[in-house]
Amino acid sequence: MPIYEYCCDKCGKEFEELVFDDSTPACPHCGSSLTHKLMSSCCVRCGSDASSSGSGSTGAGSGGGCAGCAGGNCASCGH
Repeated sequence: MPIYEYCCDKCGKEFEELVFDDSTPACPHCGSSLTHKLMSSCCVRCGSDASSSGSGSTGAGSGGGCAGCAGGNCASCGH
């Protein structure tokens, strides 16, 4: 199930939302329905030993990680 990143046009806050259809979620901070989907980077791993050999590409720069964890530890990307 896809988790998308959104930005609120009213308050400017960014948030993530699990989306099941084409509907646009309301902002959890201010409640506005004026939100838009952001472009997100993704995490891609190649091979079973990508984390130890350095052959994986994270799409988030040299710091690793994903858009959700910004290079810290997270369960979704393993970095």
